[in-house]
Amino acid sequence: METRKVAVVFGGAGFIGRQVVQRLARLDYVVRVVGRNPEAARPLMTQGLVGQVVPLAADLRQDAVIGRAVAGADVVVNLVGILAESKAGDFQRLHGELPGRIGAAAAAAGVRRLVQISAIGADPASPSAYARSKAAGEASLRAAFPQAVILRPSIVFGPEDHFFNRFAGMARMLPFMPVVCGNTRFQPVYVGDVADAVLAATSRADVEGQTYELGGPEVVSFRDLMAMILDITGRRKRLVEIPDGLVRLQARLGEHLPGKPLTRDQLAQLQRDNVVAPGAKGLAELGLQPHAIRAVVPGYLMRFRPGGQYTHPA
Repeated sequence: METRKVAVVFGGAGFIGRQVVQRLARLDYVVRVVGRNPEAARPLMTQGLVGQVVPLAADLRQDAVIGRAVAGADVVVNLVGILAESKAGDFQRLHGELPGRIGAAAAAAGVRRLVQISAIGADPASPSAYARSKAAGEASLRAAFPQAVILRPSIVFGPEDHFFNRFAGMARMLPFMPVVCGNTRFQPVYVGDVADAVLAATSRADVEGQTYELGGPEVVSFRDLMAMILDITGRRKRLVEIPDGLVRLQARLGEHLPGKPLTRDQLAQLQRDNVVAPGAKGLAELGLQPHAIRAVVPGYLMRFRPGGQYTHPA
């Protein structure tokens, strides 16, 4: 009797994870979706046959729990990540240490392929604790599972993203469009392309031990991204550069607000370009053609137009 393939996705109920789980289910994997809250993964159960997508509650502070989660798996994908700390040390625990612990458990379980989502800008010398912790996680993973594939995306966009939707919502509410670090460059990448890159990393023979930086076909400044959002949503508002001193104050205050809309660590990230490094391997080396921003984003920002999605911008 043939044994079905098993994939384990840590953080599979998140924005990128939902796309990855869907694709793995289509390839006939039994998919364990591992996270603190299995209820968040229950909607994914409809992506496969009965019993194919399995939400799994796990306390990731315990190595034994991680070991049970990956037991018998062919493929492991780690998507666990946060943008801001709830308490001091969260970046190091989740980004810096967890990848190595998952890698050690995967190696002990005989896992064939492990894929880690990191981030462009991961650097042990970065002024951002987020970026330093991502670099630490890559190092701990390589030490435990040297053949792991590391993917570093730029800003990820798609219908449920927290970037274009957030700023389109701000454009609807504010009398102007605020611009912070307007000259910083980004290379936004479509969530479907990131998920396809994960699948390529689980199956291609030439990817073991490699690192890939994932960016879309366009390099765009923060200011131009804000202008693009206004254009797509038909909002005729002025772009206003926020003074550095006021931005620093907002970041300091933002750390104490619900949802932490802007933190000092995020501001440190915004002050550095977030683009694919020259000579880095990327989507092309994985056999993928990236989607342009305007090929995807207008379809889900239409609801922010004056009068709703069925009106046309002036």
